[in-house]
Amino acid sequence: MSIIGAFIAALQLHQGTMGQRMFVGVFLALLVGLGLLLLYLEQVKIRDLCYLALPLALAMLVRCLLMDHQSDDYLTFLSQWYEVIREGGGFAAISQPVGNYNVPYLYFIALISYLNVPNLYLYKLFSVFLDVILAWGGLRVVRVLVGEKRSLSPLVAFSVLLFVPTVVLNGSYWAQCDVIYGALVVHAVASLLEGRNKWSLVWLALAFSFKLQTVFIMPLWGVLWLAGRVKFRELFVFPGVYALTAVPALLLGKPLGDILGVYLGQMGEYDRLTLNAPTVYQFLPQNGVYDQSFLSQLGIIAAMIVAFAMLFVGVWKRKQLDNQMAMAVAMVLVVGIPFFLPHMHERYFYLADVLAVCWAVANVRRIPVAVLVCGSSLASYSVYLRLKYNYILYIAGDYLVMFWETAAMAAALALCLYHLVTLCRRGEKQ
Repeated sequence: MSIIGAFIAALQLHQGTMGQRMFVGVFLALLVGLGLLLLYLEQVKIRDLCYLALPLALAMLVRCLLMDHQSDDYLTFLSQWYEVIREGGGFAAISQPVGNYNVPYLYFIALISYLNVPNLYLYKLFSVFLDVILAWGGLRVVRVLVGEKRSLSPLVAFSVLLFVPTVVLNGSYWAQCDVIYGALVVHAVASLLEGRNKWSLVWLALAFSFKLQTVFIMPLWGVLWLAGRVKFRELFVFPGVYALTAVPALLLGKPLGDILGVYLGQMGEYDRLTLNAPTVYQFLPQNGVYDQSFLSQLGIIAAMIVAFAMLFVGVWKRKQLDNQMAMAVAMVLVVGIPFFLPHMHERYFYLADVLAVCWAVANVRRIPVAVLVCGSSLASYSVYLRLKYNYILYIAGDYLVMFWETAAMAAALALCLYHLVTLCRRGEKQ
């Protein structure tokens, strides 16, 4: 019934012809089939597949109901990039300076420019497709963490990830694409925990080719290298795969300097200490006068300390660093690094959201971390999407904006550290 509901909802969309709306409905129905196929390949029982068809179809229905929304980011950036590439001849336009995203995302825009479907829907359908791939990755992560073939926890993770509010809103409502690198990173983490190191680095390199924010999780591979679980020669897979993603753009005439410089340009794009993100800078009174350059440097140093502290764990716990400890390290990285870095957007805790859910499903004691991270992240989304600041706290004659969201994220970081320390102490006793 949910599949039928999603198809009917697609026919009620406001843009395009009836045939184009039917395309959306058929695509969403196919995604339900894709999800079931992936579960079947993961050796999920037929009975369980029948049960999981309902949340899959319901997830598609929810996303379909959000398809018509045009966010400011879509109107200001994505739709404009699409028009430039379409008018420039599709793939031929990739050689031009278009947008501030790396070339793999430009390949996607060039591809959809040939399709006779409203680009708003195509942007969103790509993200929804990757929502399913993300859920599959979450299943893999939880399966390796619980270590029980008959456990229902991986199936729970698959279902829950389809309904995480920030995952739903990011793609199907906002038309953002954080799920691209998010899904790839989740699969990278799953492969790493499974001991498939080279495949993990393939996934990681692909994620980095789409989004710079992949760097939040990248120290994890250094930790496991120091712990002896990853070989140094395997790390060379990463630059090799990343280089391959740039080859089509080079062949199409895009200057190498433009390809290599895209992330440098992104790092210098914003001068605000935080952009609606629940980071440490939200603890500064709103109307204060600060040396932003100095505070930015302090934040970068603090983020580096977090990364180096995790690398130290790799050396210290070399013989005891198991998958549980590795996952705890990953959580400290994806919460702690963006928490201290300057110029963060609210969306930059996407990895923290999805990995926290996986962590919580694998061990119910981690549920408070997932609630704090996802709640803080969702409240931060609300600030931007509603263009209204919530929960303003008045202290000592000045306002602290987004205080409670930031306090929640700080508490989540503290809990991640607590769980990591607890696991390290248990390792010492063994």
